[in-house]
Amino acid sequence: MPQDLKADLKDRIDTIEEAFEYMMAYAAQGQDHEDPSEGGGIRSWLIKAAAALEDLPQLAQTRTTSVTSIEAGDWAEFLETVKTDSARARTLINFALAQPNLNSELVDNLNATNHVRTILTDIFLLDSAFEAHEQT
Repeated sequence: MPQDLKADLKDRIDTIEEAFEYMMAYAAQGQDHEDPSEGGGIRSWLIKAAAALEDLPQLAQTRTTSVTSIEAGDWAEFLETVKTDSARARTLINFALAQPNLNSELVDNLNATNHVRTILTDIFLLDSAFEAHEQT
């Protein structure tokens, strides 16, 4: 399996996880207004998460074809779920980014959506499944 494909997928999973952790911390701060002087603030993390989600399903699909122990049929429905969940989470993140102010309440509500939590769980399961195939 090409190492760059594996690394790219892992980087995207890590970015989504880190963005979620940042979102949780930001929501807990009780910020009424986003601080525009924060170069790496909440907005940049949401942009990174949206970018990481953009073609995540296609990357996962490509990776399944490069792992010889994976039966494509066994993964087809799950990868379709990842595709749907990824699109929904990305839509919500982009909706939040379209708002003029990302206060803690808005970010907390974004965190609380099933779509954001679902894609997080999907990518953990995806990552664990790939690791299981590497161990065989």
